[in-house]
Amino acid sequence: MAEAATTTAARREEAGEETAAAAGQGGDEWRGLRGRVGGGCGGERTRAERTPRAGAGAQARAGARAGAAPGGRPGGGAAARRQPGAAAADHDMGGGLWSARGALAAALLAASVLSAALLARGELPGPDTQEQERQQQLQEQQPRDVNKRKFPELKMDQALLIIHYELHHGDGDLNVYWLSDHCYQCLYQFLVSVPVRLGHPSIAAVAVSTQHPVTLLLNDTLEKKEICRIHYVFGEFGNYSLRVNQMSCDIVVNENPVNSNFPIYIAFLIYIAIIISSSVGNFFVKLDPVRNWLYKKMNPRETDRLINSELGSPTRAESYSSDLQVEAWRLTLPVYRLRSLDTFRGIALIIMVFVNYGGGKYWFFKHESWNGLTLADLVFPWFVFIMGSSIALSLSSMLRRGCSKWKLLGKILWRSLLLCVIGIFIVNPNYCLGPLSWDKLRIPGVLQRLGLTYLVVAVLELLFAKAVPENSAMDIISYWPQWIFILMLEAAWVCVTFLLPVPGCPTGYLGPGGIGDFGKYPNCTGGAAGYIDRLLLGEDHIYQHPSPNVLYHTKVPYDPEGLLGTINSIVMAFLGVQAGKILLFYKDQPKQIMLRFLLWSAMLGIISGVLTKFSQNEGFIPVNKNLWSISYVTTLSFFAFLLLLFMYFLVDVARLWSGAPFFYPGMNSILVYVGHEVFENYFPFQWKMEDHQSHKEHLTQNLVATSLWVVIAYVLYRKRIFWKI
Repeated sequence: MAEAATTTAARREEAGEETAAAAGQGGDEWRGLRGRVGGGCGGERTRAERTPRAGAGAQARAGARAGAAPGGRPGGGAAARRQPGAAAADHDMGGGLWSARGALAAALLAASVLSAALLARGELPGPDTQEQERQQQLQEQQPRDVNKRKFPELKMDQALLIIHYELHHGDGDLNVYWLSDHCYQCLYQFLVSVPVRLGHPSIAAVAVSTQHPVTLLLNDTLEKKEICRIHYVFGEFGNYSLRVNQMSCDIVVNENPVNSNFPIYIAFLIYIAIIISSSVGNFFVKLDPVRNWLYKKMNPRETDRLINSELGSPTRAESYSSDLQVEAWRLTLPVYRLRSLDTFRGIALIIMVFVNYGGGKYWFFKHESWNGLTLADLVFPWFVFIMGSSIALSLSSMLRRGCSKWKLLGKILWRSLLLCVIGIFIVNPNYCLGPLSWDKLRIPGVLQRLGLTYLVVAVLELLFAKAVPENSAMDIISYWPQWIFILMLEAAWVCVTFLLPVPGCPTGYLGPGGIGDFGKYPNCTGGAAGYIDRLLLGEDHIYQHPSPNVLYHTKVPYDPEGLLGTINSIVMAFLGVQAGKILLFYKDQPKQIMLRFLLWSAMLGIISGVLTKFSQNEGFIPVNKNLWSISYVTTLSFFAFLLLLFMYFLVDVARLWSGAPFFYPGMNSILVYVGHEVFENYFPFQWKMEDHQSHKEHLTQNLVATSLWVVIAYVLYRKRIFWKI
């Protein structure tokens, strides 16, 4: 739900801060906490051909003269309660043994992430000997006063670029503009102006973004012509020189960048080592000799005597020489529960918590600016999908127990209301705007959307649910009224999206506004979806800092959990209901279940390919999380069916994996989600960092905080405490 919904990492950023993607700024407007300058380190060099083609670039804020770029085409594009029998569904053996294992696993998990903080940043490999000689020749030509200058301090995902302008044919300045590869059909943005100093080389320094490749456009203001264009990938905290003369535009690496992804590699290897160690230990524990020995060591003799007495064992000695007590312990387990659903839910939830806590401040752990997908864009739809599966299974179970539909309707209404209330009043400061107030109360949100989606889908399923479903292909045909309703909803979304007139915007607009679409529609972010929210809810009651704000410089609020997108959220949950019906209709037929999961995945994948033309930006309806476009739903449902197939086989069919540790937060999803939002700014989930401009420290803090919620969920599971709404 991060979108994991409206990512809570944005709360810690002030309104003026636009993440480390805010690349260059003109003149003396420099911000940041850390700088890296220097010279003498060998590097690499690139020569820009004087061609009219533009590349693309990294996210950044426009300078004071954002619109001054010449016309050039950019390139590319309720309460906690105890449930006595719930925890017994675990594969684990006994309370004492497995509590110790859980504590050990928790310690190892926390230690693994903390150890990542002890690792120094790795550096990118340097150039070869020939390239070093060329770099040295260029560096020797640099003016000696360069190192005496005060350079801007750098932030995460930034590099220092020193521009040397060596053309002295007049009084014109050199204007430098930039464009991100990730910004589709965007205007060039002003970066810096290099004033001419007659008789001396003109020098200016600027911070540039390192998140994506960028194109630099250099213009002579006197002759009003383009000097050159350079497409380049800058490295984080690198130091570069751009030399501009009559012959060429060359970039020289003065100081090599750091490898900001190095902490991710180390953390990944440590987690893999822990998983392998745990799997090996679990294998030995399941061996009968080891199992019996551990059982004897972890249980008092008096307990063994009482157990054997109840089983009719004549003596304590005989009980130790037989496997009766172990078999009796196994017989106390309840009916096996589908753990794959809880594991699936737990995976989505834990990724959501990690993303909401900041994801180490890496751009690929944040939501996509507009079209496309990142890891953060996967989890909320998956949570909605598995909620739909749970609706089908839970309603069928309660009807089999004799619960009336009117009573179930009351529970559905109550739960939906609670989700909305919790979302509005508990986890909803409108981020960056200070304490919660009625004037700035954000009405949409993650839990609010879950509440509305649950209400519609659960009532729709309740109307046609059967206590004992037929074991046939009638899982679709028997429920044709539901499909007609869902198709009518989707038709309504299409009509409103593409036919509703929006003042000042083209009909059917799906773009980000701002500087996108060459700046033609700056106030049209989200088209009809954004217009409806601003009209019905008001600009002060929706999300103020949407993800396209950083890259596309949008000017109006936009809420990714808005009203129109809820329609496709309902469609997503209904597809999850279909997965739940498959599990019901083909119970004890795992091959049929997996086959149908595969067929649904293939069908949805084909639909997604047609809608998007297998492209990020050129399709009929691009994949877009902010809009919750129908292609976004079909694409994420395609992945969801595949992932559920994989989980079902591993966890419930082959039983090669118990689902741990994701199973535990999946059993307490509401508590973990609300808890991570409420306690986000409290120790030990957050602490004061020595260097706020370090991915390493942010990643360590975010991984530790996320791991702590896994440990908390495990402890609550062992204590049989679950928060149900």
